[in-house]
Amino acid sequence: MSVTVTQPKKSHPTMGDAKEVLKQKFGLPEFRDGQLAVIERLLSGKNVAAVFPTGGGKSLCYQLPSQMLQGTTVVVSPLIALMKDQCDALATRGIAAARLDSSLSPQEFRDAMKGIREGSIKLVYVSPERFFNERFLTTVESLHVSLFAIDEAHCISQWGHNFRPDYLKLAELAKELSAERVLALTATATPEVLADIRDAFQIEAGDAIRTKFYRDNLAIRSTIVDEATHYQTLVERIKERPRGSTLVYVTLQKTAEEIAERLTLDGFAANAYHAGLDNEVRTQIQQDFIGSDGQVVVATIAFGMGIDKSNIRYVYHYNAPKSLESYAQEIGRAGRDGDAAICELLLHPKDRIVLENFTYGDTPSRHSVRRFIEFLAGQADSFHVSHYRLASETDIRILVARTLITYLELDGYIKATSPRYDSYKIKPLVSSKVILNHFQGEPREFAAGVLSCLTKGRTWFSLNTVLAAKKLGCDRGRVVKAVEYMSENGWLEINVSDLVHGYRWIRRPSTKSSTKSSTKSSTKPSDDTSDAKTLADQLHQRLASREGSEVSRLDGIFDLAKADACQAGLLSFHFGETLEKPCGQCSSCLGEGPFEIPAIKSRSIGTSALGVITGLAKEFPDLLSTSRDRARFLCGLSSPAMIKAKLTRHASYGVCNEVPFSDVMAQVGGLDE
Repeated sequence: MSVTVTQPKKSHPTMGDAKEVLKQKFGLPEFRDGQLAVIERLLSGKNVAAVFPTGGGKSLCYQLPSQMLQGTTVVVSPLIALMKDQCDALATRGIAAARLDSSLSPQEFRDAMKGIREGSIKLVYVSPERFFNERFLTTVESLHVSLFAIDEAHCISQWGHNFRPDYLKLAELAKELSAERVLALTATATPEVLADIRDAFQIEAGDAIRTKFYRDNLAIRSTIVDEATHYQTLVERIKERPRGSTLVYVTLQKTAEEIAERLTLDGFAANAYHAGLDNEVRTQIQQDFIGSDGQVVVATIAFGMGIDKSNIRYVYHYNAPKSLESYAQEIGRAGRDGDAAICELLLHPKDRIVLENFTYGDTPSRHSVRRFIEFLAGQADSFHVSHYRLASETDIRILVARTLITYLELDGYIKATSPRYDSYKIKPLVSSKVILNHFQGEPREFAAGVLSCLTKGRTWFSLNTVLAAKKLGCDRGRVVKAVEYMSENGWLEINVSDLVHGYRWIRRPSTKSSTKSSTKSSTKPSDDTSDAKTLADQLHQRLASREGSEVSRLDGIFDLAKADACQAGLLSFHFGETLEKPCGQCSSCLGEGPFEIPAIKSRSIGTSALGVITGLAKEFPDLLSTSRDRARFLCGLSSPAMIKAKLTRHASYGVCNEVPFSDVMAQVGGLDE
């Protein structure tokens, strides 16, 4: 006779519990718009998307559930500053959170991992790149992930304004981690990008929560300037308006330095902020700005991500942003306290040249993409490769090389396997005897075997994990887990380098050099009907289409600056929201527009620049054979091969950086891709 055992239904935390946690742990009396709807769905076990404007309270949507769910909440964020700020803020409320990024010391990393394993830390912030890090994957694969949150989720969309290849793999990773629920968060998703997010993470339409985009306390303005009036207009605006914390956004680091210096000489308290400054300097500038009520920061887009300052009164775009999404994110940092703020775009038509040239600099030549495919096609059925080596060998910027690899994965040509570090350096902190005293039986024998594989150096020992695994007759992963365990317990210190990524061919494109498999494998990749050249041409066209999409995004900024209709309405419509009536406070509504934007005239690069590039092309025929490569040199757009050949130090590098890339490309000669 069989007995049927009825399993109790899995109970979910209630919203009554959530409201109590909100008051007790976060000290907040009530939820903000949209938060309740998101948290309610998460607690019931659903996958959710949250599209809240900058400063709309997205972080609470995963912070609060992390304190109520049984397992670990893992938050993927590309913003190291945000991770640190949020961990520090949570600590003041008695909530333990950890961030796992490259800035941690070995001891900080060990302490964090110990807390995560023991369950005292339930909220973990991780950069997307770390998920493809062998050491991290070894650590988290056994975690119970109750919530997998993806911040800046718009990065998953190839047609979004800030596409990041690693984000495309996060959906698959959520499945591998057996995450119970997923939360995708963004401030800047158009309806098309939101559809991509929902599709990737299997989010139902009713579980995509979008709060109101339009904020009536932000007055959007624009002014068309030229070379003579550009800086003076900024100074006049700062002088004529009431004193208040001010952000001035620029495109280039050198512009940030120059404008901050000029403002200081004109009597304003101004600092430059950009990625080229030391971490300590940037941190100090941020802290000074947060504590002030009238300081000016002149910054590149490196500033502002995750900065918690509610009383920014003015945001000026001294240089045009690259898209409406970037613009919305940057002006969204103003007026978070609900009081009035002014966001003004000082549009200099020539700014378009610099922004377009940045985009053109990312697209490699067709020849480079063909080399890329041929290089990969020459690998074994299963192989590991350094992305840096791949970029160097093919003269393709590393982010673009990673994008191409991701395209091959998504199209079913290759499948990613475990990444690994080729170089492990080990520094014992206690004797081998002390380490082995913590083990018994077979684990002790294995630990002793791992330690016997260390090769002595001056201070550090070397460990070849592949050879160690072969010697010990085990999977390489067990060797890595063993040394990680010893590290977490403080018995030794690990220093890793030479990251290589693993892949396996599923469909190998045919080439003359790869008709035979280079390994004896029982699982052979199938032959593909297309050859390597055809595949490379298709991938190059894909990159070219993306280039065109990025360039066309600037049209939205220029159309907004014309002020021929309510600017708040235009911006809201771009993000899928229709205003019931004009805002009444933008340049158009105030009767200041519409403005005319002068067209940029075609320019000659001059005989001097043409002579230089012709001579260099003879000296470096492999690097400067195509018109695109030559234009990149003259416009100051580097490539791995240019840097290696030290061409970026040449006196004429970048002499045409204010000439439209297409004009330069049309005049320099050379092969057509």
